[in-house]
Amino acid sequence: MLYTGKGGVGKTTTAAAASVCAARRGRRTLVVSADAAHSLGDVLGDRLGATPVEVESGLDALELDARVETRRHWGRVQEFLRSLFRHQGIESVVADELAMLPGAEEFATLLAVEQYARGGTYDLIVVDCAPSDATLRLATLPEVLHGMARLALPALRALAGVSAPILQRLVSAPLPASGVFADVESLLYDKLAGLRRRISDPTTSVRLVVTPERMVIDEARRTYTELALFEVPCDAVVMNRTLTREAGREPFFSDWMRVQERHLREVKSAFAPLPVLTSPLQREEVVGVDRLARLGERIFADHEPDAVLCGGSRVRFERDGMDYVVRLPLPGARAEALDVAKLDGNLVVTTRARRRALKLPRSIAQLALLQARVDDAVLIVRFGVLRGAAAEST
Repeated sequence: MLYTGKGGVGKTTTAAAASVCAARRGRRTLVVSADAAHSLGDVLGDRLGATPVEVESGLDALELDARVETRRHWGRVQEFLRSLFRHQGIESVVADELAMLPGAEEFATLLAVEQYARGGTYDLIVVDCAPSDATLRLATLPEVLHGMARLALPALRALAGVSAPILQRLVSAPLPASGVFADVESLLYDKLAGLRRRISDPTTSVRLVVTPERMVIDEARRTYTELALFEVPCDAVVMNRTLTREAGREPFFSDWMRVQERHLREVKSAFAPLPVLTSPLQREEVVGVDRLARLGERIFADHEPDAVLCGGSRVRFERDGMDYVVRLPLPGARAEALDVAKLDGNLVVTTRARRRALKLPRSIAQLALLQARVDDAVLIVRFGVLRGAAAEST
């Protein structure tokens, strides 16, 4: 379960409360902070490191160090890039920064979480993610890298088969050792395949944490749409810091209560069919496992914290007469904000900030894109043979 939301909405507290609640209900639980600005240890009231620490019986916690994980998985690749940049006359400190490949830290973070998931020690792993945009990069990275790997691996295999002494006579720059090729191929092929399976597994889900504020809700709606584009399932929304009805009777809070109720109705409508769990505004700071346990019981009074509360819809390929139809659920998407194209056997869908290239089955890839529309939160793309004037114009 990955918890995310706009910075400052209380996702760390919510993730920690869910973890304590699950552990006290008998689930062996690990809660992981994947946010570079770690505050999980502060919320739990314990000092955490890069290896699991037992917070209480049934609950372990850790704060991942993305740079350490990156060195562990990409060490030889980074060292080669550093030597290459230094050869070009770039200062050592700058070369070290340039050697941090885009997405490498997110990839290493996912690999660390996957390692714990694969180990089978825990019934539930809760991930306290960075704010929404970083979580989108984290959750969609396996799909994006898969497309890159299809292009990169054949080239890497070809280079690895060329004799290094021959290449060295042709170029003066440092050349990667065979171990560098092996590391990249292992990461982009074997480990990436495992990550893609884990992210798309029905038992993996993202939970969006919001507060009753316009900008927070709008960002969560965009996140929901863009996760759906990559078929990363969300199963619930947690509305944090809600006023109780008792507090709403106070004159000072009555206007806030009306605004909150309006936002709550909007969230239930915009994110349907996801359940909306509420987390009440607390009288004092929620720090320590006992306070987190009480908060967790309030949030999950009617649910189990480790249960997938709503199944996600997947892309579907259908035959419709002579044509084929691709249906991709995109909750919250507007037709005018999407760009849809067919390119090299892929259906390419672009939103405001994300692009996905969806590999088409061979029977569809050879057909023309006839129409794309959004109907009831589903992108419907029709493929077929061009007929009449359209066929003649091509």
